[in-house]
Formats: sequence, structure tokens, C-alpha cells
Amino acid sequence: MPHKMAEKVLIVYAHQSTGSFNAAAKDAAVTALTAQGCKVEVSDLYAMKFKASATVDDITGEVKDAEHFQYGEETMLAWKEGRLSADITEEHRKLSEAELVIFQFPMYWFTVPAIMKGWMDRVLTLGFAYTSEKRYSQGIFKDKKAMLSFTTGSQESMFSANGINGDMNVTLWPLQVLAPQIFWAPPHIPAVARDRMLEAWRTRLQGLLGEVPLTFTPSDSFDGGRGFQLKEDVQEKHSANEFGLSVGIHLGKPLPPNSQIKAGV
Repeated sequence: MPHKMAEKVLIVYAHQSTGSFNAAAKDAAVTALTAQGCKVEVSDLYAMKFKASATVDDITGEVKDAEHFQYGEETMLAWKEGRLSADITEEHRKLSEAELVIFQFPMYWFTVPAIMKGWMDRVLTLGFAYTSEKRYSQGIFKDKKAMLSFTTGSQESMFSANGINGDMNVTLWPLQVLAPQIFWAPPHIPAVARDRMLEAWRTRLQGLLGEVPLTFTPSDSFDGGRGFQLKEDVQEKHSANEFGLSVGIHLGKPLPPNSQIKAGV
């Protein structure tokens, strides 16, 4: 029985040019998902002139402590009281409705562009998106799926364990849920190869929500009373394993190969 596709998808898109490969990848996703009956919204951050910096201007009205302004606490209070800026509130609506979120971008300096990082900083508001108790596998958005779809300026070999840029698995560790869609160095390959990459993306889009997410250590494996350290019984359970649990929680062991690139590894 085919897996039910998401009815609502949000694409958070960051590229300045409508003629870019990123634009083509975004358009391919919109077309493929819409054809399957999904309602797709796109937050085109550059076209929107989305404000990247998290500042007091994100709050309407008075702040609780102007002298010692704490962005997280102040925006949480403003969210509860309906006093966040209109651009944040609109992105909250889109994110709340979406079952799947795709971040489409060119990798800049080993991470997302500043305008997309600003979207994360401002839209993933404390209280709305997470709390100290509700995060990771116990998070507010734990039933949503998200993925990165991005281009690189360097070839795949340069992002290997032996490559000059370092292991892409390490670069991606803090950011993911579903395995990424990586378009390796599209400016440096022939047009026919770029077409093949887009076709592979279209094929993957047909069953995206049926994919197994990447493997992460669940929150209840950590002891909050000990500074959120891995519980001793969990450490003992995995003590004989050749590899660590993940790129981040590696227990001093070799990193599990390709754990951030392919699901189920």
C-alpha cells in the first residue's frame, strides 16, 4: 500500500537568482509534490526580503527588560501575548500547517546562508517551536519531517573523510531529520549531468514521506539530572560496538560511516 504523501509542504528557499540550479530544484519539488495532491507553500526568503537578524524589532510593544534584553525569553513572552512581528507570525502559520519542510539553499561556508539562518533564529521561537523540556525526540514538532536540499561549490570527494573540506557527515550533524538531497558542485559539471541530478530528485520526491529518518539517539537515553549525559546503562549497552552512536554522540569511538547521508545506517 503506497505511503500517504504529505498534504501540506513548506519549502524554505534561499537563492537570489531565478535562473539558478537551486531555483530549478525548488521548482521541481513544487511541481512533483503538487502533482501528488500536496498543498505546497514556498517562503522565498530573498524575494520576501526576509530580515535575518534577531532583534528587539521582532516584538511589538514594550519588552520586559530593555536593559538586559534576552531574545529567547522576550520573544517567547511576545508569542504568548500575540506581539511578534507580522513576518514571524506568518512563518509560524506556514510551519504549523506543514507536515514536511524542505530547506532549499546553496551551502555557504559549511552551513545555510545567513538569510536562512535568520529564518531559523527568528521563526523557531522559544515556546512555539521548543522548550527546555520539549526538544529532540520529545519536541513540539516531533511528528513533522524536515530535510535539507542543497548545492555545494565543491566536489563530493572534497567533502569525504579524507577530503580537504572534511567529512560532510560531520558538517550536517546538527541540522537534519531526513537524509539530505545533495547536489554536488552543479556549476562544475555538464548540463546533462545537472539534468540527471534533477531527475533523481524528482524520483525521490515521489516517496519522500515513506523514507526512514536518519538515526538519532532519543532524548530519554540522557539523564537530565547529570547534565544531559548519556545514561550509564545506555553506554554499557553500546560499549562493545565498533562505532559510536552517531557523529555527535560517538562515545570516543570511530564515527558511524555515512550516518548523516543515508537513512537507516
